[in-house]
Amino acid sequence: MQAEGNLRKMATRLGDEVEYGLRLYDVLDPKEVIPLNEAVGKDFRMSFEHQIHCVVTGKKIKKAYGEGMSYDAFISAPEASPSIIRPELSRIHEGIALRDFEWEMKNHMTPHTVYLAQTAGVKVGVTRNTQVPTRWIDQGAVKAIRLAETPYRQAAGLIEVALKDYISDKTSWQKMLKGELIEQDMHALKEEMKQYVPTNLAQYISSNDELVELTYPVLANPPKVKSIKLDKVPFIEKKLMGIKGQYLMFDDGSVLNVRSHSGYRVQVEF
Repeated sequence: MQAEGNLRKMATRLGDEVEYGLRLYDVLDPKEVIPLNEAVGKDFRMSFEHQIHCVVTGKKIKKAYGEGMSYDAFISAPEASPSIIRPELSRIHEGIALRDFEWEMKNHMTPHTVYLAQTAGVKVGVTRNTQVPTRWIDQGAVKAIRLAETPYRQAAGLIEVALKDYISDKTSWQKMLKGELIEQDMHALKEEMKQYVPTNLAQYISSNDELVELTYPVLANPPKVKSIKLDKVPFIEKKLMGIKGQYLMFDDGSVLNVRSHSGYRVQVEF
């Protein structure tokens, strides 16, 4: 298999084992999706062509901000709005847009899920309903359960903020990739976290208690991990040992975050 194009966040699909696809673009135009699970256990080569194209405008840039944006796009595009990282800042339900009214109505004035996920430890997070279970996969969660379902983004963000005093909102990507799992009864955790949901938002607590369990195409977890960037390591030739979250995991313990290389133009072979 040989292909060339600009990287994007890997496509995923939930099955008995998470299925991954390497999405390649021709600058801004979708080009192809390469099935990646079949590459696990094989020699894998990726070379960076020293070209980065902004994922918003398509223009060639020397440095990417956020996930593949030019600096201008990063400070102005709705995809990098402050309410992406901090959902509680969204005000579109009041008719107030932080950057782009139409985009925020479509993406933030829409049902959201507050969830509890187990990656290594446990965490609380927020995502659009349409991004379940994609968001859980992107974080490398092995278990996840819905805590609340809200009609718009800010309400979900306020619940998340209230829970941060009792549970982390961060993922330890190193422990996640090493498979250092601290077992947790997720149903019991949900019952515990319910009491910290603000009274005025308690109506949104979800009655859906389904526990989703996820398995990844990983042959072996590395005892140590080292993140590599294509800017410094423009050529990779290693055995692919697994895929988890948005990471490619290699036999020497090095890992590559594909999502953080959005816009990078590469050649791939396995």
